[in-house]
Amino acid sequence: MVYDCDVLVIGGGIVGLSTAYAITRAAPGTRVAVLEKEPGPALHQTGRNSGVIHSGVYYRPGSLKARYAVKGAAEMVKFCAEYDIPHAVTGKLIVATDRSELPRLHALVQRGRENGIPVRELGRAQLAEHEPEVRGLAAIHVGTTGICDYAAVARRLAEASGADLHYGAEVVRIDRRPTRGVAVLTADGTVVRGRVLVNCAGLHCDRIARLTGDEPGMRIIPFRGEYYELARPELVRGLVYPVPDPAFPFLGVHLTRGIHGGVHVGPNAVPALAREGYGWGTVRPGDVAGTLAWPGAWRMAREHWRYGGGELRRSVSKGAFTRAVRKLLPAVTSGDLVAADAGVRAQAVLRDGSLVDDFLVREGARAVHVLNAPSPAATASLPIGREVARRALRALTG
Repeated sequence: MVYDCDVLVIGGGIVGLSTAYAITRAAPGTRVAVLEKEPGPALHQTGRNSGVIHSGVYYRPGSLKARYAVKGAAEMVKFCAEYDIPHAVTGKLIVATDRSELPRLHALVQRGRENGIPVRELGRAQLAEHEPEVRGLAAIHVGTTGICDYAAVARRLAEASGADLHYGAEVVRIDRRPTRGVAVLTADGTVVRGRVLVNCAGLHCDRIARLTGDEPGMRIIPFRGEYYELARPELVRGLVYPVPDPAFPFLGVHLTRGIHGGVHVGPNAVPALAREGYGWGTVRPGDVAGTLAWPGAWRMAREHWRYGGGELRRSVSKGAFTRAVRKLLPAVTSGDLVAADAGVRAQAVLRDGSLVDDFLVREGARAVHVLNAPSPAATASLPIGREVARRALRALTG
């Protein structure tokens, strides 16, 4: 068998490109190819988020999210500085607007300290000093949170990796021979052969796993996050978040001043009718059928219907969305919110309906599959890439 590369990475988002970058640094001379179905890198989850470098304050101590976010945040700041990519360490506020949220806010203080993150508690007067227009009973300040341009990070990783990049290369078939390697057929008829496959396909990672012949035990259920841009950005100085509900992986509607000066408001989280369904008008029957056929989707819906109903209400009603924002920012009006580009989160859901909370990486014969890497995966992309690279190189030499 003639190989076109040693490691074949499917997916040109920040995790796939970080993996390629890590492989060529850990094992110089290793031939890496990246297949990306879009005409360029970082056009889905990587390029459609709010650009936050997360501190790791939310995540369970000892989890991959906690470990990789804390380490990744520091590394991302260093990477951006080294390659002159726009970034800033701004800190952020997490604000309790109701007395019922105060115990959860105090729990975040403890969790942050367990994760080694500097967290400072603020009263109302101190909150007003940081954000005069934000209202709350109490807040915490997380100093290591920052912002950057993740699309620019992904482009730099692509350049620095030295990988053979194939854009417009949609994978339609995979032939794996456990004793030999993989051959991948793309939609234009090209065949690319590699010794080891790495699946970083994001919204399509479960499909790629099954094409490889591995049953992932989960399915990607796409959730659209809808954003607005704040027409009066002077109302917000930095990053302001509500206290999240620990029963859900979503952080709630928040205010994020981006690296280019605008303020994003959102996102909410509603089921998308396509894996790349960035609006209600985008419907792909095959994607919808795949979601409905997965038992976990129905079990998830039964358990979380009330929470989901609130998210749907804020999606179809700008007034309802505005009321949610006004809990944090009373001065905002409906006219201050200008529709902005949406994103879609690739959320892994198990057969029992539970939402996979941590990063999930599994291995098969001559294959490594990244099966759950939503936020804070962009923040954590450098350590995630090293871990996936380590597994791929082990499969290559094993």
